[in-house]
Order: sequence, then C-alpha cells, then structure tokens
Amino acid sequence: MATSPFSLKPSLLFLAGLGLATSFAIAADGAGRVGARTMAAMDFTAAPDLAPLPPRALTAADRQAAEAAWGYMTANTDPETGFVGSVEGFPSATMWDQASYLLGVVAAERLEVIDDGERAWRIERFLTSLADLPLVDGQLPNKAYDTRTLAMVNYDNSPAPEGIGWSAVDMGRLLVALRVLEERHPQYRDWIRGILSGWNLKGMAIGGELYGTAREGDELEYLQEGRIGYEQYAARAAALWALDTTSAISAARILDWRDVTGVEVAVDLRSASAFGAITPVVSEPYLLQALEMGLNGEASQLAERIYLAQEARYRDTGQLTAVSEDHIDQAPSFLYNSVFANGRDWGVVTEEGSFHPELRTISLKAAFGWDALYGTDYTALLRDTLEPLAGPTGWAAGLYEADGSANDIRTLNTNGILLEALHYKAFGPLLP
Repeated sequence: MATSPFSLKPSLLFLAGLGLATSFAIAADGAGRVGARTMAAMDFTAAPDLAPLPPRALTAADRQAAEAAWGYMTANTDPETGFVGSVEGFPSATMWDQASYLLGVVAAERLEVIDDGERAWRIERFLTSLADLPLVDGQLPNKAYDTRTLAMVNYDNSPAPEGIGWSAVDMGRLLVALRVLEERHPQYRDWIRGILSGWNLKGMAIGGELYGTAREGDELEYLQEGRIGYEQYAARAAALWALDTTSAISAARILDWRDVTGVEVAVDLRSASAFGAITPVVSEPYLLQALEMGLNGEASQLAERIYLAQEARYRDTGQLTAVSEDHIDQAPSFLYNSVFANGRDWGVVTEEGSFHPELRTISLKAAFGWDALYGTDYTALLRDTLEPLAGPTGWAAGLYEADGSANDIRTLNTNGILLEALHYKAFGPLLP
C-alpha cells in the first residue's frame, strides 16, 4: 500500500543545505532548466492569462457525477467509527484522505446529494472518533489508522502500537477540512477546537517550516516536509490556525523554472539527488488550493502554467494529459504522474524515486478539477473521455495512457475531490 500523498522526508540538514543549493548549479536534476529566472521576473500581483471561472450552473452530467462519487462514501464508511477507507476494500485511513471525506460531505450536502440528517450523522460519528484517536507520542495523529478499530498502523495496515510518525502535509489538509467544517457548520466549532486543543499542532510547524516525523527505534526523528505546491498548500492550511509557516507558505525561496512542452513551469529548486526526496510537480496541490481556499496571486500564476503544459502536451502529441498523484490497480500501487519530477519532464515516480513511464495515467480528479477551475474545451474533452469510469461504488481513478484501459481502482481521494470540484463549479471555494 502506498504512503499518504506526500510524506517527503529530507533531513534536518535541509535548512542549511538550501542556502548552499542556491549558490551553485543543481547537478543532474537541473538539466534543461530555464535558469536565472527569479520570483522578481514574474509579477504575481497581476491577473493570470487564464483566470478561474466564477460559479455557474451545474449540468445534468455534473449532478450524475456527484451522485456517483457519493457512492464511494456509502460503500466504504465504517458504521462504527465513521472513518472511510482510503482505497475500496482496504480498511486503512490517512489524515489526508479523511480530509477528502470531510470536505466531500460538506460539498455533497450543498450539492443536495445528501440531506442535513445524513451530514449530521456522518460528521458527529467522525468527530467522536477523531477525538478518540491514539496519538503519536501523545502529540499528533499517526500517518495511518485501521478504520475498523482506530488503531495506529503502518501503511500496509499492520499494527504499529507506538505509531510511525505524523505527516505535516497530511495534517495541513485535515486542518483545512476542519476549518471549512466549522465555518459552514458553526455548531461544530467548540467540538473541533476541543479536539485540537489536545494536539500539539506547533509540533508540525517550527521556525516557519513544516515538519513531519518518522519513528526511528524508540525515538521520533523530525524531518522537513513538502515540495513545491504541496508545501505551500499545507502551509496556507496551517496558517488558518495561526501556526508559523512564514517560510513555507510561499514558493519564492525554492522556485526554479523549466521549459516543459513550451511552457515555463515552476519546479522545486531542491533537487532529489541533493535532498533525498522526490520532486514531482503535479496538479493536485494547486487544484486543492483553488477548490478549498481559493488561489492567491502566486498560486494562480503557477497553477495556470501547470495546466497549460498539460494542454500543450495534448496539442503536440495527441495524447490526453491530466497528471496528478494517484493509486493504481497494480504494482507499485501509488505513483506521482508529474509535469516534471526528478530531472525528467513528465516523470512518473514512486515515493522512493523509481520511474514508471509505462504506467502514466489520465487522472480523473485532475480532469474534474481543471474543468471546474477553467472550463476549457480541453477540460470538457477530458471529462467526456473519462465518463465511462463511473460505477455504483464511485469513480475509478483514471485511464492508462499506454492502452486506454481503466485504472480500475476506486479511492476516497478521487471521489472526495470530484465532489469538491463540482462544489467549486456551483458555489466557488469551500472556505467562505
């Protein structure tokens, strides 16, 4: 089973190493980079050329898509704990995916897929369990839990009584969901804040940076966490709760430029070879910022370029392209389908850094997200092509580029984000 969507773990030498990395070339990972561009070379206060669309009426196809996505929640919610399996048939949950569930519930109610009674049952059952979670060293939620028992587990769902550590990026996503929930339903505010008061949230944000942990024997090792896009998304989320993410919240200090299919795309200055963590540039963190909090000026510019690179690849090659991180229905189980990763355009990488270009997929959640945001002819084509992937227990994750066959795995993240995307199309960001 794959890890949560971005537990990237360079060592604490990161902060010192970053200064050195900006002083000399980035070695093999930097081949093909545009070069001496800096943040000053782009006006992030200017409107992007491709602006997000305002809310608009949903179509019959949109409403059918939302109903199909909700089928995943119905089929995969544990009735005792209220937690939802991250992958169909696999009773394991990360905080990232549980956030997709919470946001999916809020979206589904506003889309009138469920009524307030079902929303109330689901949220109350979930918050009761969230309050009961065992924590890593009594501080923060573990990276994974068994949905049936709420026991801390490894990513393969085997018992880990002491926990394996926490992910700051996953925690950031959960913090967005909890803020959305209390803003949309103030009756839960005291409950949510009571839960958070028992967590050491400051342990995930230290000196302006995001920190996760990993269990090393009897000790917890603190590790700077996040790469471009994901890092800024989680930092914005943490800042909603007054955590210090002043360094991580902007890409300014770690941004480089690379020409990908004729589009200058923002990539991470911190190379995989130098810092020991993969560097995928994918759709998801930018889409999540848009759907949940709204894009700020910096993210608007960076998101536009990531989308345009994908559209350009289709225009140049005829291959439909919508890349993000996704589970797949075969080994190695989880891949980052990227615009750029570890020195390669359109790299498809595991978290360990091995490449699998033959398993690149057209991501359903990326297609719905970009369509909600920009609503272009190209995003409409993506959605039309992926329409057969809906089923009674949710949407499959996408199509394999190689032969057009279905990536026939159903996940909480795919279906939760689809509901978020349709909420955005109808109403705008989830956070008021």
